[in-house]
Amino acid sequence: MSGARPFRLLGLDPGLARTGWGMVLVEGARLAHLAHGVVTTRPADPLPVRLAALHAGLATVLAAHAPDAVAVEEVFQNRNPQSTLKLGEARGVALLAAGLAGLPVHELAARFVKKALTGTGAAEKAQVAYMVGRLLPAAGPVAADAADALAVAIAAAGTLRRGLAA
Repeated sequence: MSGARPFRLLGLDPGLARTGWGMVLVEGARLAHLAHGVVTTRPADPLPVRLAALHAGLATVLAAHAPDAVAVEEVFQNRNPQSTLKLGEARGVALLAAGLAGLPVHELAARFVKKALTGTGAAEKAQVAYMVGRLLPAAGPVAADAADALAVAIAAAGTLRRGLAA
């Protein structure tokens, strides 16, 4: 991934209700916005149905945009254990979708993503979204979950260029 060949990188910000996704093209030191969006599930549905819907949505994104690699934000510790568990389940579905597609997956901590974009690991969501807009102006207005996913892709692109991602 770190060679001169351009590659398509899909960033994912997992969530059970809303999973953001953002696709960038990495060409050397240049990044170009390709697409972004959000896969949603219905809160009234049972958990297995929601997880299946999330998988179907991500499989559709993967098929439509044909990334060369996927970057997924790691789970952070939440005050509410139930929320952390649901986030982990959604993240598991994201990893499964990428794995079933045969794609390499790069995992990044939320603090690392924030620091890569803003210079501080404690940045607010608005700061991260602002930097996504500055780095990918062609993206236009981006929903919060999709902005977070594009931030994951941007941070992963930097590590891949430097050969730091696993």
